[in-house]
Amino acid sequence: MPWTYRHASAEWQRFLDVARDEMDLVTNNLAYTAIEGVLLTFRRRLPVEPALRFADILPTVPRAIFVSHWHPAAPASWGSRDEQTAEAQALRPHHNLTPGNCIEATAIALRATVRADEIDPVLAALGPQAQAYWHVDPARLRPVDFP
Repeated sequence: MPWTYRHASAEWQRFLDVARDEMDLVTNNLAYTAIEGVLLTFRRRLPVEPALRFADILPTVPRAIFVSHWHPAAPASWGSRDEQTAEAQALRPHHNLTPGNCIEATAIALRATVRADEIDPVLAALGPQAQAYWHVDPARLRPVDFP
């Protein structure tokens, strides 16, 4: 059984905790909305096949969030980081307190739960915009706690 399935709850809690702390949010619900917005914003910029390759390296719960309620369409343009952030913040606009650092915080959480040798080749194959979206200053990275 893959490790990510056997330990899905612990892995998700680590992802959620890191993202929540990085965004200085007070609840898991707020962090969940921010993470979902970031993942969906990224997904909108990818064709189906590359998006599924990316989903394959995600931990179990973020993978489920990434593909949930997906109705594939033509990819959106990458736009600026500000435009991407605004799109992530637009999810559930009446109760969304997603901060401006949501993409970076989610990237830090991703890199705290997925080893670089698993994510970096996938992002490289997706191209420079995908790499930029998930880029984190190495000084900000937390160690991966899971094998």
